[in-house]
Amino acid sequence: MRLLLVDDEKEFVTTLAERLIIRGFDVEYATKALDALDLVKENHFDLVILDMKMPGTSGLELKDLLEKIRPNMKYIFLTGHGSEEDYSAGLQQATHYLVKPVNISILINKINEAVNIHE
Repeated sequence: MRLLLVDDEKEFVTTLAERLIIRGFDVEYATKALDALDLVKENHFDLVILDMKMPGTSGLELKDLLEKIRPNMKYIFLTGHGSEEDYSAGLQQATHYLVKPVNISILINKINEAVNIHE
């Protein structure tokens, strides 16, 4: 399964990528919205794990842009500091919404659920 991780916290996203690669996932990551857009234009991803709040854009705004390029991708939102409104909006726009720090076993279960629910 091919995943794209998008989070402006480089240490977090690289560590999460390594943990998912060890568990057999094919992972790319981006720390900026424009880099994520470029990766999606050039590659197929089954699922995007997306930070809700990044400099210059929200996860919801970026998801809208990514969907215009690849409408069938699945999404999981992550946040370190979400409000109740963010949580509600995230659940409407993605299969799952998780709070950082995320437990890797729970995340893997949610990844598998997200892809299997929509297949």
